[in-house]
Amino acid sequence: MQIAVVGTGYVGLVSGVCFAEMGNDVTCVDIDAGKVESLRDGRLTIYEPGLEVYFDRGRREGRLSFTTDLAEAVRPADVVFLALPTPPGEGGAADLKYVLGVADDLGRLLSEAKAGGDGWGYKVVVDKSTVPVGTAARVTAAIEAHGVAEGEDFDVVSNPEFLREGVAVEDFMKPERVVVGTGSERAADVMRRLYEPFVRSGNPILVMDEASAEMTKYAANAMLATKITFMNEIANLCDRVGADVDKVRRGIGTDSRIGPKFLYAGIGFGGSCFPKDVQALHRTAREKDYDFQILDAVLRVNDVQRRAMADRVVEALGTDGDRPLDGKTVAMWGLAFKPHTDDVREAPAHVLIRELTRLGADVVAFDPEAVETTRATFEREPLDGPGALRYAERGYDAVDGADALVIATEWPEFRRPDLDRVREGLNDGPNGAPLVFDGRNVYEPERMAEAGFEYHSVGRPHVAPRGAGIGDAG
Repeated sequence: MQIAVVGTGYVGLVSGVCFAEMGNDVTCVDIDAGKVESLRDGRLTIYEPGLEVYFDRGRREGRLSFTTDLAEAVRPADVVFLALPTPPGEGGAADLKYVLGVADDLGRLLSEAKAGGDGWGYKVVVDKSTVPVGTAARVTAAIEAHGVAEGEDFDVVSNPEFLREGVAVEDFMKPERVVVGTGSERAADVMRRLYEPFVRSGNPILVMDEASAEMTKYAANAMLATKITFMNEIANLCDRVGADVDKVRRGIGTDSRIGPKFLYAGIGFGGSCFPKDVQALHRTAREKDYDFQILDAVLRVNDVQRRAMADRVVEALGTDGDRPLDGKTVAMWGLAFKPHTDDVREAPAHVLIRELTRLGADVVAFDPEAVETTRATFEREPLDGPGALRYAERGYDAVDGADALVIATEWPEFRRPDLDRVREGLNDGPNGAPLVFDGRNVYEPERMAEAGFEYHSVGRPHVAPRGAGIGDAG
């Protein structure tokens, strides 16, 4: 098929590259001329494992191209994907100005082509962006306003993405399900033919109405965010009663009604999807006069959870006063909101950095991929505390001379570090042992005690080094 993808952000670029890998001819369009030039020159503009191989092959074999000209991309296309930003607007509602702006442009282009006798044929226009219920109808209206006919010249489809950053290529090429929202059998048939090569193992293509497809995306992310938040609440209670959240997780995760995924306690969720989508669904509920109490709790608890580790650092290391961490240096491993990405949107690590520096600490941070995106974020929105933020070239450089180490992202390389090297680099804490605060429960408490650390994690008893004389803190 001939495919146009409007928007070369994370979803648009992954979608375009993967559609091209499956043999389609794909033109990706973006208004950012610099980004288009980079992509034409073979330079990916996002970090996503596995994407580069398909990207290079698609360009080399002529199935993948890039342009700033919307008409050039849309004219030959059978399917036009809208993969545009929907940032949170006032009150958390998704801002649809980019989606509706392109819909208006599409309507104008289709109308001009039809009036000139050079009709471009029937188009399936697909909302790939995460959009609130009712957006397909608004996109349809925006296109129809230019005198083109739904069902004859075009149909609008909702086709939400379910990509996990870090494994997005695998998710796209082997989806657990494909959701297609449309009342048009003609459009549904086009979408089935497009996606059939991706579901040869038997996973379903689910065709439903547009509103249900739009709601499915929000419901999925809200459910996953709720599971994470529930386990963080359980972890906080485990801290108070002396239970171990890892054992609780295994105890409930073997129940087939619950399942083992998204039950890991930590310092909260972040990223481009969960916070934004939960807020947008919450806003939709308010607009319909529905009190979605669970989402209230999810948002509130996650906000507290992302700051809680700073309180534990203060408790172990701080002094009295408004700046209890004055003169202290905290090393931080991990800046991305999750491993295998450079995405730092709503990253818990960034919340912690702001909190620690507000309390007076200097932070020395390291991440395998997300240093530059972090640097750009804090250049746009500078820190407002007395503490400073510096970056290290290696993880071990960050800990040298630091008073504590915080693990904020569970990158694989952090799972088996040279603990002797870490211990030698860190200063001893008030109890005579170097301090490690593990916000992702990467390490086993007993191993950390044996290695000579005072170790704090989430929902598990914190431990002191063997023979240090202060015992387990329980």
